[in-house]
Amino acid sequence: ELRGTYAAFALEGTDGVTRLGELADAGMNTIHLLPSFDIATIEEDRAAQAVPAIPTDAEPDSPEQQAAVMDVADQDGFNWGYDPFHFLTPEGSYATTGKQEGGARTHEFRTMVGGLHGIGYDVVLDKVYNHTAQSGQGERSVLDQVVPGYYHRLSLAGQVETSTCCQNVATEHDMAEKLMVDSTVMWARDYRVDGFRFDLMGHHSVDNMVAVREALDTLTVEADGQDIYLYGEGWNFGEVANNARFTQATQGQLDGTHIGAFNDRLRDAVHGGGPFDENKSEFQGFGTGLYTDPNGVSTASADQQLADLRHDQDLIRLGMAGNLKTYAFETSAGERQTGVEIDYNGSPAGFASEPDESVNYVDAHDNETLYDLGIWKLPTDTPMADRVRMNTVSLGTVALGQSPSFWHAGTDLLRSKSLDRNSYNSGDWFNTLDWSMQSNNYGVGLPPEPDNADKWAAMAPLLADPALKPAPADIATSHDAALELLQLRSTNPLLTLGSTALITERVTFPNAGADQTAGLIVMHIADPTGDADIDPAKESLLVAINASPDAITEAIDGLAGVDYALDPVLVDGVRDDPVLATTTWDAASGTLTIPARSVVVLGEAAEQVTPVTPRAPSFSDVNGWKHDRVVIPAVEGVEYLIDGQVVTAGSYPVAKAATVTVEARALEGYAFPEGTQTSWTYTFGNTAAWKNAPR
Repeated sequence: ELRGTYAAFALEGTDGVTRLGELADAGMNTIHLLPSFDIATIEEDRAAQAVPAIPTDAEPDSPEQQAAVMDVADQDGFNWGYDPFHFLTPEGSYATTGKQEGGARTHEFRTMVGGLHGIGYDVVLDKVYNHTAQSGQGERSVLDQVVPGYYHRLSLAGQVETSTCCQNVATEHDMAEKLMVDSTVMWARDYRVDGFRFDLMGHHSVDNMVAVREALDTLTVEADGQDIYLYGEGWNFGEVANNARFTQATQGQLDGTHIGAFNDRLRDAVHGGGPFDENKSEFQGFGTGLYTDPNGVSTASADQQLADLRHDQDLIRLGMAGNLKTYAFETSAGERQTGVEIDYNGSPAGFASEPDESVNYVDAHDNETLYDLGIWKLPTDTPMADRVRMNTVSLGTVALGQSPSFWHAGTDLLRSKSLDRNSYNSGDWFNTLDWSMQSNNYGVGLPPEPDNADKWAAMAPLLADPALKPAPADIATSHDAALELLQLRSTNPLLTLGSTALITERVTFPNAGADQTAGLIVMHIADPTGDADIDPAKESLLVAINASPDAITEAIDGLAGVDYALDPVLVDGVRDDPVLATTTWDAASGTLTIPARSVVVLGEAAEQVTPVTPRAPSFSDVNGWKHDRVVIPAVEGVEYLIDGQVVTAGSYPVAKAATVTVEARALEGYAFPEGTQTSWTYTFGNTAAWKNAPR
């Protein structure tokens, strides 16, 4: 009864809430909801929603399932929801029957937010201010009923632009921007949501986004309940492309705003190729076997594949370092390059000024799921256990990087949409996410004809192959590995340094460069003891990802003599992968052995220190005596120096009118708290008792 409703998020003990709780316990901290404002294309009366009659005997590669789904696609209860009707109202179809109008609908939405907060999540809403479902005299046209012809962006011929898919909104107009700003503030203030993702953000101006940011900044955590993060799709296309009408909120143009843009550089380097490739199998990537496990489809030579892989590894390294414009390391070009000097399809790869301006991901609701991409790109005979490992390898590039880490719902469960590349209107049948972990929804028929028919011939034998459908045990293994990735991220603060300055100072990629090993990425994060000690338990962290089908043994540049051990998360006896336990580190030579298709984190333990505060020495002017005195206290863990000479506790003579400096320093195993005074300078009088203030 509550499936598909706001209220389902506030239940206890359901499969969905249980899985969400496991993710939250491991470190997942935010839920991004697809559009949940009032949507123009979903029937709100739940009883009136059509239900497809799926044939129960249809084969995994049959077109019958999609035919049934498409017959009712515009009358059922499913749609991604990128069809805005009313921007300031919750969608009614997700409210339970009898609670779909007025305050009851609002209450249900707020109950959902409260339920997610209770599990441990911040809540992000997907906002679609770049278009409306209709304009002009359309039945679902709203803005043109307010001021006809004002709110939509027009071409030079006076027609409404539709590059977004629908009726483009001209948020460069003052009142359209005000609608965008006021609406966003309302959702944060009145519904207590914690962040916003902006659909096709590049169709808005930087000024629009800054206006939203500044308005949200007037809210306070104490009064309004959240610290709000903004991010979106910084794509550059359409009538606004290349800043034709305003300075767009696109990748590379959001410097200093701390507004995130999705990072397609890392995504494509992990996948290989791009989302619109004609042949989905032709271009492999780091996470799909490029060069190290070729699928035989590519027409490129082995040398070219190796060169491509090394460049992809550079893009991933850059992404893991925040995809920063200014971050520099030695690349496959054989020279030290900054992010803006590394190429991505003719554009600078690095586009962020701070790490939170890049959102790293390898799958989302758009395009194929990560598991389905592996079906296309990995060799068809890849064993299921290796497919699971490669799923983890791909997620590792995101989870262990310095930028915000974005995962598609169900990616930990090997989620499939039966190879559907655009499931926005494909019904629950192709979009099912089985929280019980019994099925990943692979092989439930050929995906819907409108967006997939040209690939049906290639899809059919893949969907019909039972070896490509994971068993519940495979799904559980993938889930466990993903939870450990989340734990690694959440328990190692060195993986989220949070600033360009710290990343530049501390993050390096040893063994990169022109001769880098195919399939291996190693990231080193230093944490020197001192005022900026991020993790008192560690001196440094080593992240290693081996995407190849073979174990790799390699001496790591500059780390001979350093002791590393696998992170406790990987060997604590909970969800542990026995393969990862075969990882070895030889400290004498600084040599790492990492098993095939694996992601590991190793830590260098910091020397455990005891905090101690030095006591100040005392200074005595003694009238009538030849010398004055300095008295050094006895403090465990502290040694004192008088004018640079180490002394023990006791009283020491000082000549009249002399100036003396006493310093304290911590002995091995001890440390002074930050800001502790450690030096005292006094000048003695000639005959009378007096002293100067310390400096």
